Amino acid sequence: MNLSKWLMTATKSIALIGLLIISHASVAHQMSTSYLSVNLDQQGQLQGAWQVRFFDLYQVIDIDQNQNGQLTWGELQRNQLAVTQYLQSNLIISRNQDCELVFDVAQQVDQHFNEGYLVASFNGQCQGDGALKIDYQAFFDVDTDHKSIVTLDTPEHQYTRVISNDNRTLLINLAESSTYDTFTEYVYQGVIHIWKGTDHILFLLALLLTCVLIREQKSWQAIESPIKIIKQTAWIITAFTLAHSVTLTATALGILDFSSHWVELGIALSVLFAALNNIWPIVLRLGWITFGFGLLHGMGFAGVLGELGLPENQKLLAILAFNLGVEVGQLAILAVVLPILFFCRHQHWYRVWGMQIGSVAIGIMAIQWSVERF
Repeated sequence: MNLSKWLMTATKSIALIGLLIISHASVAHQMSTSYLSVNLDQQGQLQGAWQVRFFDLYQVIDIDQNQNGQLTWGELQRNQLAVTQYLQSNLIISRNQDCELVFDVAQQVDQHFNEGYLVASFNGQCQGDGALKIDYQAFFDVDTDHKSIVTLDTPEHQYTRVISNDNRTLLINLAESSTYDTFTEYVYQGVIHIWKGTDHILFLLALLLTCVLIREQKSWQAIESPIKIIKQTAWIITAFTLAHSVTLTATALGILDFSSHWVELGIALSVLFAALNNIWPIVLRLGWITFGFGLLHGMGFAGVLGELGLPENQKLLAILAFNLGVEVGQLAILAVVLPILFFCRHQHWYRVWGMQIGSVAIGIMAIQWSVERF
């Protein structure tokens, strides 16, 4: 098999695998997230509150007594001991030695992103010195994507960290500033989000599918000049980046406040439009369209950032770091996709039916999201 045929076969295989993955990944932005707030004073007195989703508790404890798939406050109250035991057995805070945590009997409820949360308060004594260690094991056995947003307040600093399945233990040096760690944490979360945000990836992919082609005499032809392709791609990526950076920042700072329901629906429709425009070209200059839809995607990014939470004394730093992470993740996707498209543009099958089939697959996913989010 010569190089050209091998590359064509590899490209088709990658596309097929991608479509199979996409077909099983109807991803919204709602995540399994808990919120752990810890306050440690100079005397070593520790006070905290742990907010966990009703749905997550339902997954790990058999407390849905009427088996209707929904938890009520009465069911939680009747199973208060089981809930407290689960939480206490899956959270260890130590400072050279374990800080014995005592959970309050009284529990409260709260709401995040239209989902009910149980609020469990606790206190303890951490007389040791040195770094504070938080060992968190809850909910990972039922959801490997679960995250806990940890906020630690001391008289000197506020620290915000994210616990995930890959990093279940935090070690926080209380003598050091949290600026660098906060920055790297939110950059990482931005990268991870766009890589898991299938709708964002498909929107970009739908736009990129034709960035190596030009519409002439009602058919798609290859763009011969690599420089022209790079310029066209750069314009699309820049428009998307500028747009979602503006709305991500404005929404995260509370300047904009749109319903997440309509934002998510708008994102799905933007993917559908981009896919259909490849099949029945209406807009050939994609820059301004990309900018307009990018504003919606920025609000979607901000929704995830809202779930992660922002440190009170480092809000702007966290927003900028998350935004940077999104851009890094986006460029990584571009670095993988663009070389394949460079090769494909000269292939007859890609110009005649390959690009269109890819667009149809993206459009089908967008229709499914639109129906789910309506």
